[in-house]
Amino acid sequence: MTITSSQNQRLKEIRRLCERRRWRERAGRFVAEGEDLLAAADAAGWTPVQRYCAAGSGLAGTEVDAHVLARACGLASGTRTLAVYEQRWADRPLGPLCVYLHGVHDPGNVGAVLRAAHAFAASCVALGPGSADPFNPKTVRASMGSVFAVPIARAICAADLPGTTVALVPGRGERLTDLWKAPTPIAKSDELRQPRELTILVGAERDGLPESIVGAADQTAHIPIATDSLNAAMAATIALYELTRMAPA
Repeated sequence: MTITSSQNQRLKEIRRLCERRRWRERAGRFVAEGEDLLAAADAAGWTPVQRYCAAGSGLAGTEVDAHVLARACGLASGTRTLAVYEQRWADRPLGPLCVYLHGVHDPGNVGAVLRAAHAFAASCVALGPGSADPFNPKTVRASMGSVFAVPIARAICAADLPGTTVALVPGRGERLTDLWKAPTPIAKSDELRQPRELTILVGAERDGLPESIVGAADQTAHIPIATDSLNAAMAATIALYELTRMAPA
């Protein structure tokens, strides 16, 4: 039976999940919207709690009048499908390469970092105080499906993070590309050089990392640029590229 009313209780629940972080946290669920995102979820083995499609679209899910479905969440104009998923959180931040975000409150930036972490095979994205909800619809959309592929964890302080912690601070510390010049551990079994565990700490574009976080980090590094700062997502992407490119084999 096709849903034709925007007052349908299940659609009301979807709107609440889209609009309110507190509702998402209480329900432990979130919404993904659009065929590409749902295909990414399918490919990553995520099973939706509920799935909806525009009537007559031929897509999988409960059919909804196209105009009603378009207003259910509202991010993608003319969306033909959306689904509700259970949130997944890693028990702890994971190595060997983790990105920690502190106070990065823009959902688009958090989503872009998830996308970069996926592209460069980072182990985890850890979210500290003040960071945007990774399951906000804008974050999910900006991640381009990477929210389904990259482990996400919560972290309160540097002590929660794996390996050597490196705070990215404009103009301070060593150049980012010099981080791997330090000796790396030797594996006793085969005496091969192994890349060390590392967490990159990234702060908000305007405020950067608090001094308390910088002081607690093992090292401080910077990306050599001609201006004062980079967008948080850009900084994280450059850092991931450089570290994966320069890491010892």
